[in-house]
Amino acid sequence: MLDDLAYINQVDKSGALDIALKESDQLLHDFNFAYNGGVVKNVVYAAMGGSALAAALSETWPGYNVPFEIVRDYVLPNYVSSETLCIISSYSGNTEETLSALEDAEKKQAQIVIITGGGKLKEIAEEKKYPLLILPAAKQPRYAVFYNLRALLEVIVATGISTLSNLDQLQTVSEFLRKEANNWQEIIPVRDNLAKQIALDCIGKSVVIYAGPKLKPSAYKWKISFNENAKHIAWTGTYSEFNHNEFIGWSEQPVDKPYCVIDLRSDLEDKRIQKRFELSDKLLSGRRPAAIRVDLRGKTIVEQLLYAVVLGDFVTLYTAIAGGINPEPVELVERFKKLLTSQE
Repeated sequence: MLDDLAYINQVDKSGALDIALKESDQLLHDFNFAYNGGVVKNVVYAAMGGSALAAALSETWPGYNVPFEIVRDYVLPNYVSSETLCIISSYSGNTEETLSALEDAEKKQAQIVIITGGGKLKEIAEEKKYPLLILPAAKQPRYAVFYNLRALLEVIVATGISTLSNLDQLQTVSEFLRKEANNWQEIIPVRDNLAKQIALDCIGKSVVIYAGPKLKPSAYKWKISFNENAKHIAWTGTYSEFNHNEFIGWSEQPVDKPYCVIDLRSDLEDKRIQKRFELSDKLLSGRRPAAIRVDLRGKTIVEQLLYAVVLGDFVTLYTAIAGGINPEPVELVERFKKLLTSQE
């Protein structure tokens, strides 16, 4: 079925696969951001759902030389002050938790930067003249993660909160990702298409994605994409914390548990993390479904980090399509938001 192009086009009504194929181009979008604020001693990134993904990715690469925290809540930490850079991000611009966090940032007199595609956040930024980065249009926020990442990286460079001094590397990364994505497009048959192969193993199962600390953000992106693209429940776990609790959860029979286990493996992780993967697989053999090992390609951590993101997008899109599900709509989320607003 995943080699039937007519079937794929019939199910993928919004062209999500084509969006995934081209998403690396988003890394080259120039926001022309400049910053003239004060001294920054710590950073808070307030966002929910897919809008927080860019921040999670940035913790691995390029990282920060000041304390950094992602806040998925209505309120900000008590330490926020005039020396805090608060990056407020919502693709829609109307996320209620994020709008509340902005109000809290204003009360705490923080330095504010806004990343959004429109809505109330854009209106507030323009009215109050906050530094503003406007995300290009996308059919769903999860399809604009690399736009969001590029915007955040421009803020990072402009404010000097990382050792990253320029964005020249993104050209090479974008080209690498586009080349790899060509291997997963719909015209590539299952026998040669890693994304299709993994998807066929995941249909109808709860998916658990494991990674080491450096690839943890990519594993979380897989989780979100399984939820929203494939409409599958999914979880993530991180080594070495896995070996201190969750490891035991797999230890009893039956082995035929209704799960699909995926290990995102990086040769750039600490050798001790790599050893933990090997020992865990050995000791859990016969106790859990055999893990699908995904060896991430790329010479640098940013290449592997984003390679994993793009691969996960293709895997989850194919999982949806194989199940006859249009991957784009998230109707239940939209209904929930309307009900939440109507009951206030």
